[in-house]
Amino acid sequence: MSDILIVDDERDIRELIGDILQDEGFETRLASNSDECMREINSAVPALMILDIWLKDSDMDGIDILKHVKREHPQVPIIIISGHGNIEIAVAAIKQGAYDFIEKPFNIDQLMVVIGRAMEASRLRRENATLKRSSGGDVEMIGVSAAFKALKGNLDKVTKSNGRVMLTGPAGVGKEVAARYIHTQSERRDAPFVTVSSATIEPDRMEEVLFGRESVERGIEKGLLEEANGGVIYFDEVADMPLGTQSKILRVLVDQRFTRVGGGAQVSVDLRVISSTSRDLLAEIEGGTFREELYHRLNVVPIEVPGLEKRREDIPELAAYFIEKLNREQGLPLRNLSEDASAMLQTMGWPGNVRQLKNVIERVLILGEPSGDIDASELPAQESSAESDGQAMLSPAIATLPLREAREVFEREYLLTQINRFGGNISRTATFVGMERSALHRKLKSLGVVTGNKQGNRVAYVSEEAE
Repeated sequence: MSDILIVDDERDIRELIGDILQDEGFETRLASNSDECMREINSAVPALMILDIWLKDSDMDGIDILKHVKREHPQVPIIIISGHGNIEIAVAAIKQGAYDFIEKPFNIDQLMVVIGRAMEASRLRRENATLKRSSGGDVEMIGVSAAFKALKGNLDKVTKSNGRVMLTGPAGVGKEVAARYIHTQSERRDAPFVTVSSATIEPDRMEEVLFGRESVERGIEKGLLEEANGGVIYFDEVADMPLGTQSKILRVLVDQRFTRVGGGAQVSVDLRVISSTSRDLLAEIEGGTFREELYHRLNVVPIEVPGLEKRREDIPELAAYFIEKLNREQGLPLRNLSEDASAMLQTMGWPGNVRQLKNVIERVLILGEPSGDIDASELPAQESSAESDGQAMLSPAIATLPLREAREVFEREYLLTQINRFGGNISRTATFVGMERSALHRKLKSLGVVTGNKQGNRVAYVSEEAE
């Protein structure tokens, strides 16, 4: 796309414009009617078109060609020229997407100025689209835990295919990060990655946002599916998509074609589809809010993104990553985590998962000291460690027990927490709690605590015999 296509039924005019543009360093192609014009476009899409409104001996006039090109190649700027110009024709051309309208006989200097502006505007739009695609969100995968390694292994397996992937997991676990990782590691890495936020788009606008629209007043407006052409379309929280839209998306998945709202022509796209949900889609199907056929189309490769509870080993590394990122992007203090702070983060509850961890770190950096290590006292208190009138509050499960039994419950809960914090690693747990490994094994046996693999993760739990 490096040349200018000149379409005019007057030979002298098209050759004159072509010679002048060639003298200015442009490559040109010439067409005298609509058939020649369409052949040239089909052979190679031009960088810009100069198009006459009235074309003798042609099946299509300039406005018809303008509509076609703007529908199939909306990025191509088109300058309309006419020897029978009037305000109505000019307005009609601009509404259909023409960059500008010039009346014959025109001044060559004027034409060159308009061409220069049109080429620059086209270049800026392409650069802006590239920047939007490349600046959208984190793709760094952070972690060392068994659960993280299992996730990354599954993601690596699907990067080289075009198979549809369904990412599942609770809110805040990083499903979009996983989707972007698939994109950046795939052969489509240089093509667009477009996110469809199903939960935030108003249901009555969903089809317009996805498929785009055509109207006389505003011409052609591309939807998200067209913007993603050649790349990845990511349906975030797909369960929130309206039922009516689900049936149309199903057809797009089958045909890779659709029709814009208000339009009549079919638009073809080449898309890889990744979707995500934090809800049980089988329950949604049972409740009649999600189409079963769409579920099976999207759920070709299901991958679970684990919550933070299953990857506590990764919390210090994730926290350090967020500290560095917030320092780089917002200028917040670059501080280290103390050992006590790391330990406390690993033992806290994280219903909001990685997103909640990032928010906690940001709050600490904003409200805390400007330098020095982050101490455990700067972290938000948990309900289990709350105090009332200066007195420590015990949980009801412990407060109602005799000392010996309460101590046993505390030791069991404490050691379960520490073992899971270290990903089931008994040696690291023994070092942290200050016990010999053999002594820790005896203590765990007396408390009925065992370790084993559950869903690919090494975890500690209370044996059935001890319960």
